[in-house]
Amino acid sequence: MSRAEVQGGAAAQVEPEPTAAERGRPLRTLGIFRSELFTTLRRWRTLALLGVLAAVPVLIGIAVKIETGGEGGGPPGDGEGPAFISQVTNNGLFLVFAALAATLPVFLPMSVGVVAGDAIAGEASAGTLRYLLVAPAGRTRLLLAKYVTALVFCLVATLVVAASALAVGALLFPLGDVTTISGTEISFTEGLVRAGLIAGVVAASLAGFAALGLFVSTLTGSGIAAMAATVGLLITVQILDTIPQLDEIHPYLFSHYWLSFSDLLREPVFWDEVQKNLGLQAVYVAVFGSAAWARFTTKDITA
Repeated sequence: MSRAEVQGGAAAQVEPEPTAAERGRPLRTLGIFRSELFTTLRRWRTLALLGVLAAVPVLIGIAVKIETGGEGGGPPGDGEGPAFISQVTNNGLFLVFAALAATLPVFLPMSVGVVAGDAIAGEASAGTLRYLLVAPAGRTRLLLAKYVTALVFCLVATLVVAASALAVGALLFPLGDVTTISGTEISFTEGLVRAGLIAGVVAASLAGFAALGLFVSTLTGSGIAAMAATVGLLITVQILDTIPQLDEIHPYLFSHYWLSFSDLLREPVFWDEVQKNLGLQAVYVAVFGSAAWARFTTKDITA
């Protein structure tokens, strides 16, 4: 064997060590996400939004207590918000479902729209976006960190509503076995499990709208304009979803299946509408997430 072959074999066995940049890349990505998350959750605007969301179940619980005087309600009905409210006096756990049904059409997505719409445009209007990109972050990782932060906010906001409703429901009303929409009874523990599952589905239902808001945020350098446009799209879609003449496009609107979480309170659970909802959100995430990436990675950042 020649000397060149020996040297070549030895070189093939020795793998090159990763560079310092490659070793630090995962930690850098985690650091970007952690910084974005803490910055978002510590803002007074975010805390105010969470405070408003926490107050909604309190107002609903007090209103029901005053209106009914603690008397029991009627049957669960079809699972819409009013039917949930009618059951709150029988079981305080229903305040969780009623509060989620009341906040999901407007309050929850509006809060998400503010956070997602301000994600990129807010940095641009404040003049900090250029400095974020000067740091070794990269546009793709920064955009991903912004979107993951928006998703975490979706979950936090939903849990704030659910936790506030559970606390108020336990304080003002009795707790016990849960009567499902189907008329059967499940234990209180199983009811809690389903409440947690419903909260997760509600948070996931906002993923598509968060991606849409992030895309809008990449189109303008004004945070206020991006937030206003995102909330405006929410209101427009909600109106379109109520027009009977447009029923053919309703299944393609991101908000159409939002209240399908009520099917999780049936026995057995109906998964069809829930699966359609989650599938639709996945499509919105893929389409508008890709559009946001394409726009942001080619955008000229000069300020």
